[in-house]
Amino acid sequence: MLTVTFADLWFRARQFAIAVVGVGLVLALALELSGLADGFHVEVANSVNGVGATSWVLSSSAHGRVTAFAAFPEAAASQVASQPGVKRASPLLFVPGQVVQVSGAKSSSTVNLVGVQQGGLGDPEVATGHPLSGPDQAVVDSVLPASVGSMLTIGGHHYTVVGTVHGRTLTGGIPLVYMPLATVQGAITGGQRLITAVATVGTPRHVPSGLVVLAPATVIASTVAQLQSGVKSIDNTRWLMWIVAAAIVASMLYVAALERKRDFAVLKAVGASSRALFGSLVAEAVIVTLLAAVVAELLSTLLTPMFGQPVDISTETRLVLPAIAVVVGVLASISALRRVTGADPATAFS
Repeated sequence: MLTVTFADLWFRARQFAIAVVGVGLVLALALELSGLADGFHVEVANSVNGVGATSWVLSSSAHGRVTAFAAFPEAAASQVASQPGVKRASPLLFVPGQVVQVSGAKSSSTVNLVGVQQGGLGDPEVATGHPLSGPDQAVVDSVLPASVGSMLTIGGHHYTVVGTVHGRTLTGGIPLVYMPLATVQGAITGGQRLITAVATVGTPRHVPSGLVVLAPATVIASTVAQLQSGVKSIDNTRWLMWIVAAAIVASMLYVAALERKRDFAVLKAVGASSRALFGSLVAEAVIVTLLAAVVAELLSTLLTPMFGQPVDISTETRLVLPAIAVVVGVLASISALRRVTGADPATAFS
């Protein structure tokens, strides 16, 4: 029966090749959607863990989200730093959704501002240029179309880019722009000494009223939670991609079964069982979907740079894809089951 299966694949090579490419493209899109959904978590984890804190002190009204602009007095940072067990404590001021104009750019960009204490937790290690060393300086993520020496204009104020970092984005690929804390306070809070977080090494036992101590994992989970509606939509679309892939293979097998009705009758007449014939169709479907999975892996590499936000296709997802392809192939084979079981051996001699 395997000989018959491969003979049919060779006979219908063009038809199967078209199905492999079509299913491969659909599976590649499903891979990209998985990467998009995971990318939301990865970008938050990279940005939060990049601060180097073992604990975060936030306002209770922020509900654990680093992106919430829930400010409190900077003096709280000194109180946290004096707690037993706290080795380091640095104030941070996170300001989401600011519009910036980069010198030489044709259009404006949206960024997330982060005010940091120079040399403190959160002060980023640069990939190019040099770290923050004075007022009105900025270190930007490489997603922003700005290089060292570029000028940024935010709210009428001008800042010089002195360094760049990689992988520091939030809320769907929006880049972080790091500036000295006093500079951000002057531009955003009118000079009021307000902050939105205290990053610590060591866990404080007590914090001022209205503040809470959270682990980095909790901050990451809470921050990602605000994007759950988008993640859910992506996941639903991914399931639709699996269904479309199964429909393509099912259509191909159904047409092939119609064309092979007489072949099935002949094979049954010489002793082949319906189970064996159906197994042949399942084998064809699995071969097509596994080849499509290989095509999907290659296409996903080409498609990833087309997306404007982080896409993180995990190794686990890539390893699971062939198994999903097999399931899709088996389910698609059911469409031709009736044609196999309904073949009458008597028609082979008519």
